[in-house]
Amino acid sequence: MRQVPMISFARYGALFRVPDLKAIAIASVIGRLPIGIAGLAIMLMMQAATGSFADSGIATAGYIGGLAALAPLVGRRIDRHGPRGMLTLSMLIHPAAMAGLIVCALLHAPKPLLGLVAFVAGASYPPITVCMRTLLRQLLQDDERLQAAYSLESVLIETIFIAGPMLVALFVAMAHPAAAVAFAALCAVLGTWMFLRSPAMHRWKLEPPRHSSLLGPLTTPGFVPLLCVTLFYCAGFGLFEIGVTGYAAENGAPWLAGVMLGLASVGSASGALAYGSRTWSWPLKRQYVVALACMGAGCVVLSLSAHGLVFALVSVLAGLAMSPPLIMQSMLVARIARAEHATEAFTWSTTALLAGVGLGIAAGGAILESRASSAVFLAAGMLALLACAIAAVLIRTQRAPSAQENLPNKAS
Repeated sequence: MRQVPMISFARYGALFRVPDLKAIAIASVIGRLPIGIAGLAIMLMMQAATGSFADSGIATAGYIGGLAALAPLVGRRIDRHGPRGMLTLSMLIHPAAMAGLIVCALLHAPKPLLGLVAFVAGASYPPITVCMRTLLRQLLQDDERLQAAYSLESVLIETIFIAGPMLVALFVAMAHPAAAVAFAALCAVLGTWMFLRSPAMHRWKLEPPRHSSLLGPLTTPGFVPLLCVTLFYCAGFGLFEIGVTGYAAENGAPWLAGVMLGLASVGSASGALAYGSRTWSWPLKRQYVVALACMGAGCVVLSLSAHGLVFALVSVLAGLAMSPPLIMQSMLVARIARAEHATEAFTWSTTALLAGVGLGIAAGGAILESRASSAVFLAAGMLALLACAIAAVLIRTQRAPSAQENLPNKAS
């Protein structure tokens, strides 16, 4: 009997034969390195400056809140006018705001000012991720290639989450967390510049609006419930991240946070590669529910793992279930959203994700003030299981519209 490998790379190899995709993918990785660096670096910078998990949670949540708050407006403008203007503007504002954040932290600025500057730094971060996902939706015209592309997107982001925390750990060990924040700003500028110069950007298509509404994609049936599910399970991501930071602090080794988060990202990248390399017989929404259940169970098991080696192993296993829900979420957004709302729909999805992560980080910081990190992991698992339950109900009561009008060659 012929044995089928767990991960097949045939689909991924075919993706890189799409003209100009490789160059823009490399640019997007550089420009998105701050995704894996900035949150943890800001958290550790504030902890070094104030010694408070609550303060570091507030600053990090302010940054993530900025990422989320203006994203839908940015997405709508990109849908109407293309991405070049917004990418160029953010490339100029973001590094200045990040420099201001470093100064505020090191000079012990008042909390309101610190939160405001962190918010501006997050709000001005270049919208490379939503631009990339919209461009993939335009370039790839069937479900199987889109599934592989979004899986590869997830792997690239997980690679960032592997490299990012390791780089933060290096900066913390050899210099100061503020140096990691500065490096994140530099990567954002360089990656955005390369992204703008990529030949693939010339293939961006502006879709004429057919359904005018102030609410944009929020009027599409099934889209708002999907955002609610995203909010809950992504709060679990935020709790997981700050829980790992708390676990490292409990063991007297703050640098261990970067290592453990990197190990979880190895598991997550493996899960993404396995998911995107094959065709699955279950409907997409059923896959979504099962993946959320696995994620919740993994976080609950993690709350019971105290020994360092066991914790590291369970972190990898828990990470296996963390990326598939994000891939499925992108697939659902691409399937549900109308073409003229594509970028805005992805920004709403990102807003729900970031809002959930920010709330999770803030809540996790508060929990760590009085309880052990195991309580944070348990809370993360409970939220993921709650998201699973909500998604299961929505599957029975709401069906996404057919993707026929959105994906010309639907292959399912």
